[in-house]
Amino acid sequence: MTTRPRRARLLAALLLGAVLLAGASLFTGSGGWSPAALRADLADAQAALLYGQIRAPRTLGALLVGALLGLAGAVAQGLFRNPLADPYLLGAAAGAVLGVVLVLAGGTAAGLALGWAAAGALPRLGLSGAAFLGALGGVALTLLLARGAQQTVRLLLAGVVVGVLLGALADTLTVFSPEALRGRQSFLLGSTGHIGWDAVPVLAAGLALALPLALRLARVLDALTLGEDGAASLGLDLPRARAALVALLALCTGLAVAQAGLVAFVGLVAPHLVRRLAPSTHAFLLAASALAGAVLLLAADVLARGLLAPQELPVGVVTAVLGGGYLLALLHRGARA
Repeated sequence: MTTRPRRARLLAALLLGAVLLAGASLFTGSGGWSPAALRADLADAQAALLYGQIRAPRTLGALLVGALLGLAGAVAQGLFRNPLADPYLLGAAAGAVLGVVLVLAGGTAAGLALGWAAAGALPRLGLSGAAFLGALGGVALTLLLARGAQQTVRLLLAGVVVGVLLGALADTLTVFSPEALRGRQSFLLGSTGHIGWDAVPVLAAGLALALPLALRLARVLDALTLGEDGAASLGLDLPRARAALVALLALCTGLAVAQAGLVAFVGLVAPHLVRRLAPSTHAFLLAASALAGAVLLLAADVLARGLLAPQELPVGVVTAVLGGGYLLALLHRGARA
């Protein structure tokens, strides 16, 4: 089978999966998956409010968050030329967690860390805003320690250091404010349950901005596969291109974690699936990874609500099980080969 038919079949399968899963998401509630219940409830005004104001924005939000994570994962793996790179590699995750902990800690630990004036402002910022700014701040700190984006190895090491330091600071703050510990844990596990209509336009605008920019930078990612010297020999301005890619990565990751928390493995697995099923240049990989991420997260969200209904699992737990199982299967197959 040639490359073009494989790409077309993959896109068709992903689009069909997104449509079917969107329908399944509307059917799935506290009682599990029940199309009959949906048809019966549509005549009820309260049920129509439930579907229109809770399940519909949650479905669209899960698709958009998954698309942002899939796109960010493809950018990260291309930038670092490492198939194990994920969107949280540059300190975005630790920064988002710290921002959430500061808000949850209220006036105690936040006052100790930032002063009483800042502590009063943080709760008004909201968890989503604090997570978004924290994610951007974590990436900015990584760039500061790495002295820019000129060297990917230094950038990678700086991201690891920032992740450890900010994570330790968040842990320390929970000692002064134990009530923040439960909220921090919930954020770490990830959830799409709090996504409403107010968040959908923000996520959609972010994706509409990020995807065209990523496609414009696809040629840079293709060149980086040749190595640093090979890419430089093509006349590309690599420092500026890397800075743009890091900014793109921070934007996608910050928007995603601000609305859904730290959803594991979606950004790591989505590019893997696309490369395995339809290898191509980065222009196709970026777009298809966004679509694959959307399908993966929505599938995990439907499973999280339906597997143990009426108990709902954290969606990050489901993505971790699915993503980890997929990678283990790849390792097992590679070892047998």
